[in-house]
Amino acid sequence: MSTIQLHGKRVIVTGAAGGLGRGFALAFAAAGAEVVAADIRLGGVEETARLIRDSGGKAHAAEVDVASEPSTAALAQFAAARMGGADVLVNNAAIYAGLERRGFEAIPEAEWDRVMRVNVKGVWMMSKAAAPLMRRAGGGAIVNVSSATVMSGSPMWLHYVSSKGAVIAMTRALARELGDDRITVNVIAPGFTLTEASRGLMENAAEYGVSRGALKRAADVDDMVGGALFFASPAATFITGQTLIVDGGRQFN
Repeated sequence: MSTIQLHGKRVIVTGAAGGLGRGFALAFAAAGAEVVAADIRLGGVEETARLIRDSGGKAHAAEVDVASEPSTAALAQFAAARMGGADVLVNNAAIYAGLERRGFEAIPEAEWDRVMRVNVKGVWMMSKAAAPLMRRAGGGAIVNVSSATVMSGSPMWLHYVSSKGAVIAMTRALARELGDDRITVNVIAPGFTLTEASRGLMENAAEYGVSRGALKRAADVDDMVGGALFFASPAATFITGQTLIVDGGRQFN
């Protein structure tokens, strides 16, 4: 369990219906934050919020389409109404589960557009919606979720890797634009992590890439949350525009 304490922080986590997003929401709540768990799958975030409340934490569930400006604006209004604002945004929502690994020439155009709409436009839309709440709070932290696949140039899913590379580029530009507002913007880039989505991508997921790591074991959701908590904590108020690879030492940047 993390020793980082975030009591009094108000946090929005997107893509929180399961997997990494649910893990982030649970971890922030365990650190003392009040959380809005948001996803296009309302039933999933209602379950996430219930798990937090059952553990004694504060949580709210909200439906959102991160690539829709009216929807993201409504989510910001929901956070303001339920929590009085927001101090932290975790941009975790992304299309990952269900993608078929195939050569770049075989990717359907519609699938490319769908991945970019959620994985790239969604980060922009949510940051645009949440930034005014953070300005009113006197500052805040945006934590974007990329992927270590960007560093290795993983083949056979060009749209996903490209979208996550764009998240890193966007983070650096946003860090420049939001610095005067005392809003930090950073990235965590998880390596292959055992979730329901990743297990569905391949057989023997628990063994995938383990031999390449300095730490020779599979990663789970709990391994990923510490970086997000750190970037949102008072210990990271002078860190912005940075990318933290969390992959057990499979690659170094």
